[in-house]
Formats: sequence, C-alpha cells, structure tokens
Amino acid sequence: MKVFDNTTKKIFFASWVALTPTEASNTNAIHSHHPASKPDLDILQPLRRWLDHVKVSDRQFAHRLCHLIPAQCPFERDVKLFGKTLFHIPPMCKLNPLYEEVMSLRFRALCYLADECGEDVSQYC
Repeated sequence: MKVFDNTTKKIFFASWVALTPTEASNTNAIHSHHPASKPDLDILQPLRRWLDHVKVSDRQFAHRLCHLIPAQCPFERDVKLFGKTLFHIPPMCKLNPLYEEVMSLRFRALCYLADECGEDVSQYC
C-alpha cells in the first residue's frame, strides 16, 4: 500500500489579496467608527503589586513559601474505572487570577534559598 493512494488528488492554493489605497482607506474608516474600549478596572491590581514586591530575605520565610505553594496544580486528576481513563480534570490553577504572581513569589523564594543560602532546593521541585 502506498501513501499517495490514500491522499487527496486535488490541491488548493491560497493567495494573498492586495488592497488598493482606496479600499485600504475604506477598511480603516470602517474600523475607526468603533469607540475605543475603556481599560478594564482590575480590582486585584493592589494585591498583585503587593505580591510582586514581597522581598524574600529570610530563610524560614522562604522555606515556608516553598512548602505552602505547590510546584504543580494539586487539582489535576485522571479519573479511572477498571483501568480505563473516564475523563481528565485539567489543572485549574491557571484560572486563579493571581497565579502568575504566586508562582513568581515561589520562584523568588527558591532562588533565595539556592543562591543566597546555598541550599539544595530539589526537595521542592
């Protein structure tokens, strides 16, 4: 059996479409009538700023942060029945609006322990 026996016989080519200057100005005029959207009010911005500015300068505090903040999402699961996977629960940590800031704080704590204290951080990975 050869591969080309089971492939499509017709090939379609796509091409670029060039707009003339008058058509381009008409498309810009259409898009310029939409009002500019207002910036979203982020009520979590003060908390994000606070988490980003937390200084890790204490060994016990860094250990506590690394212990409390998990490296992987603890909610991700495969639900199995009789050895067959029924469904997969995806990691929901990324739905957390402060996920990036918390992971950044954990990373700063790990870096402090490894660089400043000279400790082995493999236990937290």
